[in-house]
Amino acid sequence: MKFINFNVKECLLIAGGAAIGICYGRVADNLPPSSKVIDVLKSNGISTTRIFNADGPTLQSFSGTGISLMIGVPNEILPSLASGTALFSLQWLETNILSHLPSFQVRYIAVGNEVFSIDPFYSPYVVPAMINLYHALQVLNLTDSIKLSSPQAASVLSISYPPSAGTFNPYLQSVMVPLLRFLDSTKSPFMINVYPYISYLNSFESVTLDYALFRSGDNEIQDGGLTYGNLFDASVDAVVYAMEREGFAGIPLVVTETGWPTSGGLAASKENALAYNGNVVRRVLSDVGTPKIPGRGVEVYLFDLFDENGKGGEEYEKHFGIFGLDGMKLYDLAFN
Repeated sequence: MKFINFNVKECLLIAGGAAIGICYGRVADNLPPSSKVIDVLKSNGISTTRIFNADGPTLQSFSGTGISLMIGVPNEILPSLASGTALFSLQWLETNILSHLPSFQVRYIAVGNEVFSIDPFYSPYVVPAMINLYHALQVLNLTDSIKLSSPQAASVLSISYPPSAGTFNPYLQSVMVPLLRFLDSTKSPFMINVYPYISYLNSFESVTLDYALFRSGDNEIQDGGLTYGNLFDASVDAVVYAMEREGFAGIPLVVTETGWPTSGGLAASKENALAYNGNVVRRVLSDVGTPKIPGRGVEVYLFDLFDENGKGGEEYEKHFGIFGLDGMKLYDLAFN
C-alpha cells in the first residue's frame, strides 16, 4: 500500500479562513474537458472546489493545480464503508482519492449528501462510515488537515423561523446527535445546503423576493435582539441555534451549496442570480458572519459551475450554472 506524503505548510495555507468555493456538478453530457474547467477556475481566482464523487480522472486533472477540494463519498458507498474495517476504509481512500491527488489538496471529505432528508435508507451508515474513514486518516496522520463531515439539506430542520427557534427534526435525533458528537470531537464543521430560492418558491406569499435577494431595506425581521435583513443569514443561524439546542454550541458551519438559477422558474434570471450570489460572495470575503455569529466567517460553496442538463426534478434545477460551456461568465460575478 502506498502512503502519500503531504506538505504541512501548504495544507495550513489552504485551510485558513473563510473561503468562497464553487460546486463542480457533472450531471450533464455536454461539459467541457477537465483541462478547460481548471482554466476557468484559475482565471477567476477560485481556489477551492466541491466535487460530488471521487472520480479518478477528474481528481487527476486537479493534481498539482493548487486548487483545494471537497470530495464527495456517494451515498451508495456508505454501507460498505460503515460495515467494513478501518483497513477497508484506508484502502478506499488510497485507491479512490490519494492515489490521484496530493493529500494537501484535499480540504474535506463529504460523506454522503443530504442523506437524512433525501436518502434516509443510508442514514444509519453515515456516522459509522465517518468513524472508519477517520481511523484511516489517523493512520495516514491526516486528521488535522482533512476534515470529515456530511452535507445535509436545510430540511433537517423542523423549525427554522424565527432563527432562534431553529430545531432539528425530532425524528432525526437518533442519527443527528451522533453526527454532531462526531463533528464536535474531531473539530469538524457541520455542512448544510442552503437555498433561499427554494424557500422563496415554497413560501413566496410570506417570503419576499427582496428578503431572499439581500435587499429587504426597511423590511428587516427582528428576532430577540438580532436583526435579519436576508434569508441566507436567517437560514444559517437557524442551524446554529439548532446545534446549540442539542448541546453542541461552537461547531463551525460550512454552506456546501447555495445559489440562484438563471432560468426555468419563478424569479429565475441572470439579474437575480447576480444579486444573490454577489451578496453571498461579498459577505464571505468580508468575514461579517451572521447576526448570531458576527465576525466569524462562514465558508460557502456556490452552486453551480455549469448548468447540468441531466438533472431531474424541476426545470430550474438545470440552470444554476455561473459559467457558460465556453468558460465565460453568464453574469458579472466577482469571486475576490
